[in-house]
Amino acid sequence: MNISRSQELFKQAQQVIPGGVNSPVRAFKSVGLTPLFIAKAKGSKIYDVDGNEYIDYVASWGPMILGHANDEINTAVRAALENGTSFGAPTELEVEMAKAVVDAVPSIEKVRMVSSGTEATMSAIRLARGFTGRSKLVKFEGCYHGHSDSLLVQAGSGVTTLGLPDSPGVTKGAAQDTINLPYNDLAAVEKLIREEHENIAAVIIEPIAGNAGVIPPKDGFLAGLRKITQEHGEVLIFDEVITGFRVGYGGAQQYYNVMPDLTCLGKIIGGGFPVGAFGGRADIMDAIAPVGAVYQAGTLSGNPIAMTAGLTLLNILKNPAVYEQLDKTGARFSDGLKSAAAEAGIAAQFTRVGSLSCMFFTDEPVFDYQSAKKSDTARFGAYFKSMLEQGINLAPSQFEASFVSAAHTEDDIDRTIEAARTALKSL
Repeated sequence: MNISRSQELFKQAQQVIPGGVNSPVRAFKSVGLTPLFIAKAKGSKIYDVDGNEYIDYVASWGPMILGHANDEINTAVRAALENGTSFGAPTELEVEMAKAVVDAVPSIEKVRMVSSGTEATMSAIRLARGFTGRSKLVKFEGCYHGHSDSLLVQAGSGVTTLGLPDSPGVTKGAAQDTINLPYNDLAAVEKLIREEHENIAAVIIEPIAGNAGVIPPKDGFLAGLRKITQEHGEVLIFDEVITGFRVGYGGAQQYYNVMPDLTCLGKIIGGGFPVGAFGGRADIMDAIAPVGAVYQAGTLSGNPIAMTAGLTLLNILKNPAVYEQLDKTGARFSDGLKSAAAEAGIAAQFTRVGSLSCMFFTDEPVFDYQSAKKSDTARFGAYFKSMLEQGINLAPSQFEASFVSAAHTEDDIDRTIEAARTALKSL
């Protein structure tokens, strides 16, 4: 496989961009390879600058749920561009988007648009603190909620990939009000809240952990969080930046029938453009300026091009058949990998919720951050390299999800499973 153009571009990039990339996991550092520079994408495929084709399971880290360069979205965006790209003023489009989100997500009564998932979680936490008058935040080991200072504490994802437990530059003052607990350990949460509830403003969680691999919640875990936070007045925040509109039209909260107080969204609601949002109970949301005293703002919030793309996508996703097909494709993908690993005698654990899945290279069950870290990352790196050479694009980290899209065909999945058989046998 010739990647000479990617290699040359990476050399150039390293001279003008820190590490040659604008987001750390893209550097392929954990798999010891040169990152691919992508030229274009369509449907289930991406194409690098050297002309190589790959079946893609990164999906731009989740939002390409219909596949790349969807014709309906592209057509809508082209039309919207004729009206301008940004106004810094209210538009009808953002009202329509807000109505669509409120209609879709069970717990959201009011919503505010931002430009990224990091902005969404940062703002939701500030809002929770302002609303409760309390300062401490509870999060879970391995859950990533963006790169704002108070959240970069055992944050999974790229932090785990690079072997960094925290980030230099995060002060003790910024991190001292963040309390980390093990994911799926309800007893630890209940004990902490009973002891410190007067100081705890919020509990934030990925309802399906998606940044230490894919780790589903244990039965009763989310419901237990809901019960204990309601009892003691903490704001329960679901970070559904990955799971929102991915595991179902109403997100993980609808999937598990557990309603948080605030929800953070991103990825899919932008239809491929940079978008985030946070919303929830009206009484909490009304604590934000200009109604309330908690300040939050953004020049590009509610950007008309992003709203157009997102609305077009959400309208397509209203059809339940889309999610039925995604679940079917996700099962075919995950079950095929499981079969290939068994044939090769490779110890691995498999997790899946709908179109989200992960293969962990460990012989022990994975249910939290610590158990995920037992995965053999060197073995994953060898597997990743073999798959890439066979034209299969996976996330370059053991601690990320694989995403199937509505564009993946049975032939795509079959080709992927055959490549996995070859890769796993070579290990």
